[in-house]
Amino acid sequence: MNAPLRLGLLQYGVGRPDSVAAFGRALEARLEEGRARAELLVLPEYACVELGSALVGGDVADEAGELAAMVAAAPEILAVMRAAARRLGVWLLPGTLPVRRADGCVVNRAPMITPEGRVAVQEKRAMTRFEAERWGVTQGADPSVFETPWGRIGISVCYDVEFPKHVRTQVEAGAWVILAPSCTDTMHGFNRVRVGAAARAMENQCYVAVAPTVGVAPWSAALDVNRGHAAVFGPVDRGFPEDGVLARGALDMEEWVFCTLDPARLVAVREDGQVRNFRDWPSRPFARPMPAEFA
Repeated sequence: MNAPLRLGLLQYGVGRPDSVAAFGRALEARLEEGRARAELLVLPEYACVELGSALVGGDVADEAGELAAMVAAAPEILAVMRAAARRLGVWLLPGTLPVRRADGCVVNRAPMITPEGRVAVQEKRAMTRFEAERWGVTQGADPSVFETPWGRIGISVCYDVEFPKHVRTQVEAGAWVILAPSCTDTMHGFNRVRVGAAARAMENQCYVAVAPTVGVAPWSAALDVNRGHAAVFGPVDRGFPEDGVLARGALDMEEWVFCTLDPARLVAVREDGQVRNFRDWPSRPFARPMPAEFA
């Protein structure tokens, strides 16, 4: 059986670093705080986009200029993230960053970084309207899972966690923890992610963890307003809280949220819960619904 995982989620207060080096120093300071209580540290979707205005020359960034600058700087930003993981000896999901693929398309990519600095990635699969219609970010690759010292872990970035099939594919591949880095500018958006994460934990009898950006950043086109709190959800059944919430942070403020995730609790509830959502997932697609006939 997999070992318990000590997880740290950062409610990331969006700032205004004046260079990639300054971003790296602030990142290391945050991770230094988090690693005292966690083995795997998770930052939100697009957290590094706080660099946008500095990369375009210190002015308020427009949408196209911010994205172009972030894509150009993506290799340097990832190098800083890898260096921080190596120096501090932590497993790190440093949020996501927009990256240009070899085919020319820009995708939203979440790197999972080992303490040795090795990298594997999950791309965001489902695009929000802002990403698709205004930023020009493209649909990414299908779901994958990551081999870690704690077993297999999946990443479902923000909007992806709102879709059952994305997470179900990862869970069926052996993931018992799903990480959902997020970035939402309204409580409507945050609550969609929150409700989606809670539903995925319930229906798969797994753990789902959300880490959001927070704060106001009028200098950024993408991160102008950020709402939410970190949370960890589990099954709504025996051995778990009545609402399935194992941990949560305070709304709209920067802080770390920590939670220890025990795989043995999932094994127990899947075998002897009041319900067996994971096992009872439909084994085949339903037939197309037809109108019922009244006698």
